[in-house]
Amino acid sequence: MGGCAGRRLSDSEGEEANPALRPPPQDRQGTHWKNAVGFWLLGLCNNFSYVVMLSAAHDILSHQRAPGNQSHVDPDPTPTSHNSSSRFDCNSVSTAAVLLADILPTLVIKLLAPLGLHLLPYSPRVLTSGVCAAGSFILVAFSHSVGISLCGVVLASISSGLGEVTFLSLTAFYPRAVISWWSSGTGGAGLLGALSYLGLTQAGLSPQHTLLSMLGIPALLLASYFLLLTSPGPQDPGGEGEADTAARQPLINSEAPEWKPGSSSHLSLQERWTVFKVRTVALFELLFFRNTFLSHAQQYRWYQMLYQAGVFASRSSLRCCHIRHTWALALLQCLNLAFLLADVWLSFLPSIYLVFLIILYEGLLGGAAYVNTFHNIALETSSEHREFAMATTCISDTLGISLSGLLALPLHDFLCQLS
Repeated sequence: MGGCAGRRLSDSEGEEANPALRPPPQDRQGTHWKNAVGFWLLGLCNNFSYVVMLSAAHDILSHQRAPGNQSHVDPDPTPTSHNSSSRFDCNSVSTAAVLLADILPTLVIKLLAPLGLHLLPYSPRVLTSGVCAAGSFILVAFSHSVGISLCGVVLASISSGLGEVTFLSLTAFYPRAVISWWSSGTGGAGLLGALSYLGLTQAGLSPQHTLLSMLGIPALLLASYFLLLTSPGPQDPGGEGEADTAARQPLINSEAPEWKPGSSSHLSLQERWTVFKVRTVALFELLFFRNTFLSHAQQYRWYQMLYQAGVFASRSSLRCCHIRHTWALALLQCLNLAFLLADVWLSFLPSIYLVFLIILYEGLLGGAAYVNTFHNIALETSSEHREFAMATTCISDTLGISLSGLLALPLHDFLCQLS
């Protein structure tokens, strides 16, 4: 690995000493777009299974198949575990249980990253992430119980958490622009993951077959990393000018970059907290409107899809709008949470379409907080600290989601018992 870093520096120095060694502009442009598309696809594939499990949360908790009914699952089941007398149409277990299974393993992985996980080579981590993502789809698709399904959700969480730590660290070796492409890809995963699950189940495909149809996503993740990304140039805080480095070979033909074990992070306390955001996803299940053409399960899927649409739009907006004071976004999310919690308690919103708009707005806030925080980190940290900073800062994001899930479990039971 050390030899790889030395080779990169030698190539760069050679290009500066002899401009004739630099590749033609079309090669440099091709390398730029390969890496841009590569990071967009990595963001898409990495978060896809995580989003699909959230979209399928209501189905996972509300329906348990009989052993002889493996070939077809009703895409809009009528569960026997509901409290039908409740105005919330409550499951016996909150969808926050799926949120926790989908986020706690990610939190553990991110906590371990600065303690030693970062010493592992990049390629084995990517392979592990892809295998876990495929395993999550298979396990949930063929599960006959909520417990086994939650084990599949845990695999999706391991895949997403390991991938995020790995790929965010990897951005330190590429032009800063790839952070925007990665963030847009993760937002695209939210939109396409939620929309594909909603669309396929609405079209009549069973949840089981819907999940199995998504097995191509882990394969696309591996192909994007090994075949599309090019071997990076030396760490440098520069921007667009970095695209002028020499054309690189695909990572499958070269060595991945090396982590600097001696690096340390000098992030301010404020910067660490700006990515710590409140998530209202755990409340979605209780925002239930009886007098609509959508069933409870369909309403939940629409909430997920609209939230992820907002996330995708804002995570793709960095070139148009750069927000320096990201703490304001966290404050707006807290206000949004309070408003939706008040509606769950008092039911004063007259139409589900108003809830649709609020959830879309929530997604815009969450996506903007994510992409602008990591962009600010890339701008304000030195090149030798950036890799470590990217890997450690995402801990606060996951911690916030974990806390929201933990708080949602007793809140769900409390509200369902009162209603």
